[in-house]
Amino acid sequence: MHYLYILYSEKLDRYYSGRSGDVNERFKKHNNGHSAATKGGVPWEIKKVVEFDTKTKAIKAENWLKKMKSRRIIEQVIDDEIDLKQKIDG
Repeated sequence: MHYLYILYSEKLDRYYSGRSGDVNERFKKHNNGHSAATKGGVPWEIKKVVEFDTKTKAIKAENWLKKMKSRRIIEQVIDDEIDLKQKIDG
């Protein structure tokens, strides 16, 4: 399985989305400062994880979400108002 995840940093009041085959391991790396993109926001908390059956679908979902560049959209995904699986399947 592959996953899209959304993290939140209270310190930065910012969301970050990514994808991984192992969310828990990736999350640890974000909070240990291994990612330049998230180093300044430690500690991060997981707000949402969406499971996909293929890596391709997880990539499409991540690309769609990042292309939106919208906090409102991210929060709608977190609140289940937007279904990422439906968005990428058309």
